[in-house]
Amino acid sequence: MKKITIAAQLYTLRDFLKTPEDLAVTFNKVKKMGYNAIQVSGIGPIDSGFIKETADKEDLKICVTHIGFDRLKTDIAEVIKQHKLWDCKYVGIGSMPEEYRIDRASYTNFAKEASKYGKILLDNDLQLIYHNHNFEFRKFDGMTGMDILFEESDSKAFNFEIDTYWVQAGGANPVDLINKMKGRMNIVHFKDMTLGKENQMEMAEIGEGNLNWKDIIAACNNIGIDWCPVEQDICLRDPFESLRISKENLVKLGCNF
Repeated sequence: MKKITIAAQLYTLRDFLKTPEDLAVTFNKVKKMGYNAIQVSGIGPIDSGFIKETADKEDLKICVTHIGFDRLKTDIAEVIKQHKLWDCKYVGIGSMPEEYRIDRASYTNFAKEASKYGKILLDNDLQLIYHNHNFEFRKFDGMTGMDILFEESDSKAFNFEIDTYWVQAGGANPVDLINKMKGRMNIVHFKDMTLGKENQMEMAEIGEGNLNWKDIIAACNNIGIDWCPVEQDICLRDPFESLRISKENLVKLGCNF
């Protein structure tokens, strides 16, 4: 059974990635923390070559990205060029544009349109993946948006990158959904959930919240997940400290870095 490898989702550190100088310092801190791979997301307008050079200098593997869907529609050639430069197979859509979230038909349209671009990426040895939030678990005629995406998309051209926090926030079970995605998912976002002072859902460092990490990790290992980037959109302490806490807890859970 293949063991997953943990990465750092750079969106967590987006406030420290605005300039080339910031990026160099941040990549060094991430490496020293013990992460050996990163997901590129939330970075400022920095040259792709510089990002690659800095990642190589720190021996950080760029394992996956997040981009806007509009980039696939308007500039897919540049997307392909950029991911080839980074030696990064997985092209992630960070979220579905709002106009596709209306009803079953709009979800179906997104699944089919994204699959079209996914086929172009496949022809270039890249893989399109889709990252969920909680809105995809609203039901339309008895089917959730996630179910529609799963059923109406091309199973080879359109794969998934579920987010454990947002699955739970949508009322679904992360373990069940990971198992369902066998053969259509190689990346899982690790994000924990806790309750704040007003009993509101809050994002937490891995192992500091209430998600069932033992079973989540086992499910990821069982279906052959490659990478699990740690992400915390909102940190209640220094984001670097949050990533460090998640890393230490995941080491205790037996994960690879």
